[in-house]
Amino acid sequence: MHRIVYLESGALIADLRRPAFPHTWTEHVATAQVEVAERLAGASIAVVNKLRLDADTIAALPELRMVAIAATGYNNIDLDACRARGIVVSNVRGYARETVPEHVFALLLALARQIGPFHQSVAAGRWQKSEQFCYFDYPIRDLAGRTLGILGSGVLGDGVARLAEAFGMRVLRGERKGVTEVREGYVAFAQLIREADVISLHCPLNETTRHLIGAAELAAMKPGALLINTARGGLVDEQALATALRAGHISAGFDVLTEEPPRDNPLLAPDLLAAGNFILTPHVAWSSREAMQVLADQLIDNIEAFVAGQARNRVA
Repeated sequence: MHRIVYLESGALIADLRRPAFPHTWTEHVATAQVEVAERLAGASIAVVNKLRLDADTIAALPELRMVAIAATGYNNIDLDACRARGIVVSNVRGYARETVPEHVFALLLALARQIGPFHQSVAAGRWQKSEQFCYFDYPIRDLAGRTLGILGSGVLGDGVARLAEAFGMRVLRGERKGVTEVREGYVAFAQLIREADVISLHCPLNETTRHLIGAAELAAMKPGALLINTARGGLVDEQALATALRAGHISAGFDVLTEEPPRDNPLLAPDLLAAGNFILTPHVAWSSREAMQVLADQLIDNIEAFVAGQARNRVA
């Protein structure tokens, strides 16, 4: 009989069915990193989201046979250690194909249409004291006719491209940074940085993509360009971004930060959070109720497939 331990159930709001095979199920709403090994002791299947399973933790869990990730990203799991032990690792895929692109455009529209600053000005009484029916304190920009650059392939980038085209935007897909041969249908990384009015990130975080956007890339962006990140915080040098935002060179809409929950991050500075050129949401782009239910169903499908001896959504 399999022992399943779910370490972070509070990070999912959905109807989570139980697997259709004999098992015991232990669920923790939240787990501190220091509690991981103790809580997984004796488990054959671990369900995790963002908690780290490093080589030392895996070595301390001799009965572990599967890690079921309740997310798409898996950079928090030591895959080499899992492979060495024959531990299967699976993730969930495609569940956010609608919700993340919609969040990208929520951020994009809020910045382009100056929704936040106008709302705050009304709350402060500016409209009520206006001499005419409207006022133009904050410049509004249309999306139609502007260029959106996508860095990162996959269903999320495709979803953003689909919405961008519906808005009448020109879409560029960027080649990987440092690559000399550009694939058909792509443009060079540096060209995208220079030409895009909006850049949306949809890359995994690894050693080749960490700080993909740094001070040089931010400086090369068009004045007034928008940078949207709903992927991983580490893709952007956050200190360099804070400097660019304060200079008014660009605007940015972020749903992710390098450390989550954040403790000491330059993008949490009160002046930036109050500025009209920066919006920060707490890693919720993925979390529509519809998307979370798809995730939950797929998570259990992965576990059932593993027990049945089938390979499904395996990353190791």
